[in-house]
Amino acid sequence: MSDSKTAISTTEAPAAIGPYSQAVRVGSTLYTSGQIALDPATGQVVDGGIEAQTTRVCENLKGVLTAAGVDFTRVVKTTVFLKSMADFAAMNAIYATYFAPAGAVAPARSTVAVAQLPKDVLVEIEVIATL
Repeated sequence: MSDSKTAISTTEAPAAIGPYSQAVRVGSTLYTSGQIALDPATGQVVDGGIEAQTTRVCENLKGVLTAAGVDFTRVVKTTVFLKSMADFAAMNAIYATYFAPAGAVAPARSTVAVAQLPKDVLVEIEVIATL
């Protein structure tokens, strides 16, 4: 396996709007950029609260993972950034459906509250996956 760095890009997630990649593959590891609740078709933040935003974030991550040839079962680590820890339980319920369905080994996770996220969204999630 090569240790060269390869960018992963898909229209199934919002396009990078700065000097970063949606994800980077190095050898057999995939590192995604944090995904927020932007609709990839419109570039706009999705309407709704933490449930709608977490679903959109996970769908964006699904698009990036798919472009890399993997799915959520290959995710080994996640970092969740929340605007408010009061949203943890609602985020966690949606998160579990993607990252920890029955019988799956859930990834390691860190969850932190932050003062502000891009576009004033409620949640951002980044992942590391094996290929």
